[in-house]
Amino acid sequence: MNSLIEHELPGIHDLRDQLMGMISDQDLAYKLPGSNPTFGELCEEMAHIQQVYIHSFKTFKQDWGYRDSQVEETNSVAKLTAWYKKLDAELAEALSELSEDDIHNKQIDRGHGFTPSLYVQFLIYHEALLIFYAKASVYLKALEKPYTDQWKVGIG
Repeated sequence: MNSLIEHELPGIHDLRDQLMGMISDQDLAYKLPGSNPTFGELCEEMAHIQQVYIHSFKTFKQDWGYRDSQVEETNSVAKLTAWYKKLDAELAEALSELSEDDIHNKQIDRGHGFTPSLYVQFLIYHEALLIFYAKASVYLKALEKPYTDQWKVGIG
């Protein structure tokens, strides 16, 4: 077992899973003013980002156009939750294939000469999740949804 699986991965998706428990199918159709996505489209976008990171841990190359699967409906909390669960298992599997040496010494080509270690790539993925949570917070506030205690502590 490597350090990403043992220390970094556990709990990384807890807030996203809590989010799915805080909202309804109707909430996913909510759209902020302007050229913003619906809440469901925002959630779908995060799943696609997770796919890109999973693929990068397998190929050592970041490909923003990579798509492995698609949710049937962005207006179903149950379907988004199932998709996230599938992606979480794929991420754990991809990370478990890596040795500790790989994590700290292999690099991912993100383009434009940026080649972070796999460890740093995982930290960047974590930052992408935090950005998603911040965006989701705006939707939750607009929908007048109460935050969980963990959400208040982790996101504000």
